[in-house]
Amino acid sequence: MLIILLGIISGFIGGMGIGGGTILIPGLILITGLKQQTIQSVNLVSFIPVALIALRVHTKNRNVDFRLAIPLVLLGLLGAWIGSSIALKIPSDTLRRLFGIFLLSMGIYELIYKGKNKNR
Repeated sequence: MLIILLGIISGFIGGMGIGGGTILIPGLILITGLKQQTIQSVNLVSFIPVALIALRVHTKNRNVDFRLAIPLVLLGLLGAWIGSSIALKIPSDTLRRLFGIFLLSMGIYELIYKGKNKNR
């Protein structure tokens, strides 16, 4: 039941463009005993159908700038290949800590960035 709820919440967040992995990865860490690499792989596989549905909706509403998106996609594919190659060589516990540091850093950045926007 927790997996179903986690899937719905991460899909909803992912569909909004926020990134369902910020919910899915910590959720899978808490409720499964899987390695970090496996959890991140599950996140990436689950992202594909969510992204396709969101892309269809956003394309239909003319919210996609393909001149900007195409180079980002191509360079993102290169970065994904490099990043996944590196992730496979890092011990699972180290990767889990690095991911936690990344999430914490992004949270702090958002707090600072949002605080600056409120003053403008």
